[in-house]
Amino acid sequence: MITHHEASSSAFSLSEILSIIIVVVISNEKQGEWRLDEDHVSSTWSQSLTGEANKSNRLDKSGRLPNALRSCDIKAHEYKMINRENRRRRRPAWCTSVITATVNGKTFKKPRRPYEKERLDAELKLVGEYGLRNKRELWRVQYALSRIRNNARMLLTLDEKNPRRIFEGDALMRRMNKYGLLEETQNKLDYVLALTVENFLERRLQTLVFKTGMAKSIHHARVLIRQKHIRVGRQVVNIPSFMVRVDSQKHIEFSQTSPFGGGRPGRVKRKNLKAASKKTSGGDGDGDEEEED
Repeated sequence: MITHHEASSSAFSLSEILSIIIVVVISNEKQGEWRLDEDHVSSTWSQSLTGEANKSNRLDKSGRLPNALRSCDIKAHEYKMINRENRRRRRPAWCTSVITATVNGKTFKKPRRPYEKERLDAELKLVGEYGLRNKRELWRVQYALSRIRNNARMLLTLDEKNPRRIFEGDALMRRMNKYGLLEETQNKLDYVLALTVENFLERRLQTLVFKTGMAKSIHHARVLIRQKHIRVGRQVVNIPSFMVRVDSQKHIEFSQTSPFGGGRPGRVKRKNLKAASKKTSGGDGDGDEEEED
């Protein structure tokens, strides 16, 4: 027969267990996942099982509940709904910059085979043809292209009436058309898979400055951009890898402060003009002063 004291103690333990079995789920927005706050649960166990609970030997030597009560314990692994593939909320390729795609802080990816002769020759040719500083700039373009192609390949696996394919596919095609990578008639995702590195390198500011005749060579174009002689619209751009949109291509000009755009002459030219003016005005007097010194 169950006494009144045993019934009250059993009722206390039941209410205690019900108060403990409260799953604390915290939404971690940065990681994009749901996880169980195990520290909070363990602290709840220790706080609730003090006083009379310790006197009745409900905790074992290790500080845990015995197997009889542990059957109602919370299984943390059952509540961990972690999507390992999407631990970090990554922006899709269509909403990132065309040339500065970044994943986990990476902007480029080194080749798997560093000493492949055919690849080394092809990279060296592109570096010299487009006036790149190093192969890292080429790898950065390849990395951005690979992300865009992977995203297009993933969208092609979806149904044509899928809302995600419609929304992200249209956004991706608008971005490609806006930067001149694809023509307006090429409005299918299949054309995205046919893009090459040369299509991206042709839209760089350095390449367009050279092809418009503003620079004598592709390397001269890079110098002009770095020295802030070039502007796109009203904005002075000093980044050679700047991706020019189709609408902004006709606004590539020399900056107003540049000597090539009607601004103040450069340091060497000012020095030469000053020396020429001295020769025409009083060159003999300057020569006498130098002899006296």
